[in-house]
Amino acid sequence: MTKYLLNRLLRGLLSIMVVVAIVMILIYSCLDRNQIFASDSNYSHLKSNAKEIYKLQQWEKYGYLDYVPYADWLNSLLKTGEIDQDTYTSAVKFGDTAEDDSETVAQYVKLFTDEMEADGYEVERLPGQKQGRKYKEGGNPRLYAYKDVPLINRLFNYITGIFQVDNIHYVPEEVDIGERGLTFTLYDPLYTDPQTGEKKFSPAIIGNGTKNKYLLYFDDRFPYIHQNLLTIKLGSSYSISKDTDVFSIMTGAQGSQMRSEITYPTGYKEISADNLHSATYTSGSLSAGGAFLSARFTDDYTTVATYKAGLSKVGYSFVIGVISVLLAYVLAIPLGTLMALKKDKLIDKLGTIYIIFIIAVPSLAYIFLFKAIGRSIGLPGTFDMENPTWLMYVLPIISLALPSIANLMKWLRRYMIDQMNSDYVKFARSGGLSEGEIFRKHILKNAIIPIVHGIPAGVLSALIGAIITERVYSVPGAGRLLTNAINAYDNGVIVGMTLFYALLSVVSIILGDILISLVDPRISFVSKKR
Repeated sequence: MTKYLLNRLLRGLLSIMVVVAIVMILIYSCLDRNQIFASDSNYSHLKSNAKEIYKLQQWEKYGYLDYVPYADWLNSLLKTGEIDQDTYTSAVKFGDTAEDDSETVAQYVKLFTDEMEADGYEVERLPGQKQGRKYKEGGNPRLYAYKDVPLINRLFNYITGIFQVDNIHYVPEEVDIGERGLTFTLYDPLYTDPQTGEKKFSPAIIGNGTKNKYLLYFDDRFPYIHQNLLTIKLGSSYSISKDTDVFSIMTGAQGSQMRSEITYPTGYKEISADNLHSATYTSGSLSAGGAFLSARFTDDYTTVATYKAGLSKVGYSFVIGVISVLLAYVLAIPLGTLMALKKDKLIDKLGTIYIIFIIAVPSLAYIFLFKAIGRSIGLPGTFDMENPTWLMYVLPIISLALPSIANLMKWLRRYMIDQMNSDYVKFARSGGLSEGEIFRKHILKNAIIPIVHGIPAGVLSALIGAIITERVYSVPGAGRLLTNAINAYDNGVIVGMTLFYALLSVVSIILGDILISLVDPRISFVSKKR
């Protein structure tokens, strides 16, 4: 069994990498990379050379290319001691065109060009654009080198960067932040009894020099124990939630802010929704934030998330999806069984009509039909995160469960009828077993095996969400995320969601195999010795 699972897992991981690679080829080779600026307000406001430089910077940020400005190259020479400060100051001031360069500038521009071209870069110079004696907005001269990142490198960087472990060297070594290290405490200074204000027993690991201030902590919010030591990175969003990682978009809470009295590290108290446990390091933020941040924080760990009342995108999708799966199995198994036992009787005919209706009518049509019926009897037709109520889950759950019920009924009826006509059933009858015993011990047990295999897939697919159902009922779930990303040319989200979908598919297949082996002892994944 273990050998089988390892082989299946390795093949699954290889399949995931192949799928992600194919999607990357389609996105980064076949689609126009300029589309990522379609909804970028910063890009639309820039002009002249500044617009071109912004494109290059963003393309580098999102993994399309490697971009090296001439000034950065000179700065690297200064840091390594190859040039002094005076030479740097003289060489960095290149002219509007090559003819305007000084002798020193021309020397280093040639050196820059030769070095970059030898490494496979393209060197490009944008001449200064003036209006009179002054440069136009964004018209300063630019000199830079760039080259496309090979797909294999992009795939390798993406796969190896999925899991990131925080460490005390995140903050650059040249920044003086005091003693770097981790501190373990049994009494988290941020966690107090809301009634008495006294410190409560709450273990925490606090870092200095790390990206996150709190690497591990406990609180009274589900799941009660939280960690920031290991983070999952599926790629950054370009437009849906700019510069936010796909995993954070899927798992971040939504809705209105939850405010309460917060005691900041300085002792300052305020009614706020700030989640101080989420504090991350931002260089120079304390001094740049003025009196507002200085009154609240004692160091540059000032960037915090906020508490929100709603679930995450995955949370909403999972709640609706899991309940619909449970509802489908609870209803479909007895109904499918009755249809098989009462073959060609009234209940079988009614069930067949329902199955044909669900299969024949487009899903969008019957979803709108049940939405109209539900609203006519007072059920909410859309999600309202500001005024949430359990009733708003009813219609999406029913709409999502209907096709699953029909599908399970159809296959269970078919499997049971096949089993009822098998030879072993006839032998069981001749052996004196009652119809009830034959049904319970043989027919149902064998017919349910193929149905059981789909349970893990049904549960895990709830994390993905339902595209049509969520769009119709305005559910803020994960199902709409992929379609929104495709419409917005948000390639980072598309690749991240592809990886997420592929991983769930592989895991659901493996779990289905394990479950089916538990239900049917005749199925074994252990190779027999000959």
